[in-house]
Amino acid sequence: MDRGGRISRTTRAMLLRQLYLSHMEARRFEEALGVAQQIVSLDVMPDVARQDAARACLGLGDQDGAVAHLRLASRVSPPSRRAFHLWTLGSVLYLAGRYRDAIGALSRACRWGTTDRPLYQAQLALSRLAGGEALDPAEVRGLRERLADAPCGQGYGQFVLGELAFHEGDFEAARQYLQGFVRRSTGGRVALAVALNGEIARARRLLGRIRRKKKKNE
Repeated sequence: MDRGGRISRTTRAMLLRQLYLSHMEARRFEEALGVAQQIVSLDVMPDVARQDAARACLGLGDQDGAVAHLRLASRVSPPSRRAFHLWTLGSVLYLAGRYRDAIGALSRACRWGTTDRPLYQAQLALSRLAGGEALDPAEVRGLRERLADAPCGQGYGQFVLGELAFHEGDFEAARQYLQGFVRRSTGGRVALAVALNGEIARARRLLGRIRRKKKKNE
């Protein structure tokens, strides 16, 4: 508080973020979005507030709203967080089937990225493949190997590794990666599952295709 007993903007933003998280955990996405917008107006870590607003939009099924917030997050963020916001933006665009836009965002994430660059590069390759571009199989293999060896190959990286393995026809590896990703993503906080809803749905579709291929070959 200041000398007049008023709560500082930073303290208010921190308190509002706790309220935001409680709304997200209870799946009250409209209320969560309203709180996130209040935090945005305080101009305290505005990129984080925009990221939170984007997650609430995803919970509401509003992809365009999420994309708008993520674009702004990447513009107002400090350099140390810019790659993360661009990657998140690219991921949302990729899942929405907007591959050209995803390629643009993920290309910029690769330029800004450091330790997580193998993840960004692998997801950029997926967007290029989905957009109809032919990639050298050796390049795809190399991207998969580098991601598997990097710390960012855990967590979200399991989803990307699963997609790469599926593309290569390595269905057993794809199954293991995707099952692990779904299990971890759905077994924790609601806010995480909401943020990854598109990835979870895609992983489950790929797992279904793998099961059908296995039955067909039996």
